[in-house]
Amino acid sequence: MVSEPFLPALWARSPHVQTIFGSLGLRAAGKNEMTDASREIIMDAGNGGRLLGYHSRQPVRSPRGLIILIHGWEGSSDSTYVLSTGRFLFRRGYDIFRLNLRDHGRSHHLNRELFHGALTDETAQAVGNIARLLPDRPCYLIGFSLGGNFVLRIALRQSVSPIPNLRRAFSISPALDPYQATLAIDSSLPIYRIYFLAKWKRSLRRKQHCFPELYRFDEILHHKTCMALTEAIMPWYTEFANYREYFSHYTLTGNVLASLAFPVTIITSADDPVIPVEDFHHLPQNRYLDVSIQPYGGHCGFLDPFPCGCWYERRIAETLEQEENG
Repeated sequence: MVSEPFLPALWARSPHVQTIFGSLGLRAAGKNEMTDASREIIMDAGNGGRLLGYHSRQPVRSPRGLIILIHGWEGSSDSTYVLSTGRFLFRRGYDIFRLNLRDHGRSHHLNRELFHGALTDETAQAVGNIARLLPDRPCYLIGFSLGGNFVLRIALRQSVSPIPNLRRAFSISPALDPYQATLAIDSSLPIYRIYFLAKWKRSLRRKQHCFPELYRFDEILHHKTCMALTEAIMPWYTEFANYREYFSHYTLTGNVLASLAFPVTIITSADDPVIPVEDFHHLPQNRYLDVSIQPYGGHCGFLDPFPCGCWYERRIAETLEQEENG
């Protein structure tokens, strides 16, 4: 589905430049009609779960469809890449829903239980309820990084628990193997480990503040790597015997995607500093799965013209045009 390769200017090809600038506020600077039109909604996620999101309806014209955006780990509905992609597609006539995963954004108070990466059921339930906000128009799902992993899991469920108007999913720089991704964060440039650890620890402190009777994280916040903190927090996840079992619940390598029966486009880069590209080369052949591995782009970057233009935004819009025109 991707018609042209991502080939930025030579000086903009560094994976770290692409990754870092992809999350800087500069990319989403300026007027944003999507956020101007947004309203807060707390979505039912089943079994008492509640997820926070922001719904932006087209103010004048009839929407072409509804696009649901899911951020990455320790991101939120206000992450730069979410705001940029949402604005780009809102301007092209789509309603936009920016969904926060549990304990992301300003949602720590909504659920007593902690977030973890294997919360497929509640996220899928929320996505299904969001799709019903515009039931007579096509719905599309876009996820980034860990959000891209969630999108792939939701797509896998469509053959057994379909969302009637969901038409296609896009997964940008998805973490297929969360264990290897965690190791990569710890072993890449220190800025990534420092960035994710700081945000994760801040999130845990917020959760403790909301539910002081349940959580005491002070004794584990001294850890200096994401893997060490993952191991230390496992006692709060009683459904998992250890971190290896935990990661296995949302690992999508091997033949996991062989049963996919729903159209998905994966866009990733060979130079992603936190997601090993080898996992994508070994994905099973599947007529519903379109995998685009670009030589450059970093992690959720793909900025061209640099630093405000975005290649994958244009490719998503192109694919949606093809979808709508048959």
